[in-house]
Amino acid sequence: MKRKLLLSILAVVPAALMPLAAASQVAPASGSASAERVEPSYKYEVYAGYGYTSLNQVNQSRYGLQGVNLSVTRDWGKYFGVTADGAYYGYATGSGNPGTPSVDTVLFGPVLHANLYERTGVFVHVLLGGEHTGGESMTPNISFAAGVGGGMEYKLSPHFAVRASGDYIGASFSVRGNSSGLGYSPHRSFDPRATIGVVYKF
Repeated sequence: MKRKLLLSILAVVPAALMPLAAASQVAPASGSASAERVEPSYKYEVYAGYGYTSLNQVNQSRYGLQGVNLSVTRDWGKYFGVTADGAYYGYATGSGNPGTPSVDTVLFGPVLHANLYERTGVFVHVLLGGEHTGGESMTPNISFAAGVGGGMEYKLSPHFAVRASGDYIGASFSVRGNSSGLGYSPHRSFDPRATIGVVYKF
């Protein structure tokens, strides 16, 4: 009798625990936090946009220049990348600049980026390279250039985003038309730049 009672108890315990074990194996409901879809990760991005730069290296210039800004970024991990940035500014925002100045830049450097809130992200970069000022016979023909900047992005889709950014680029050209005869003395200038455009990630 005691043996039958013991066997009955041992049979009831597993039967009582089976529904709990089955419940623990149920897949999370659609829409729950654990079932959220992981955002895709891309290694490359290209950017194209409208750009503006001031023209402080040209004497008596009254207006900045507008043009195009292009860049390619290779990402390593979630927060770090390296950017190659190129820009051409050849159209004055008004009349009054001497000659027909234009500015070309080719810059490279690291970039740090992170999501700020949902679809919005931010980034900062440090850029090094060269700058050429045309239409004014500046010396040297190409100057070392460097600067820092950053911006914000708003994600439209997994592949596309809109970006607005700005930076401060320094270079060193000669001062032309100096009455003291120092026409080729170094003249450091710092030009703010701004750009707005579209990013494609792949």
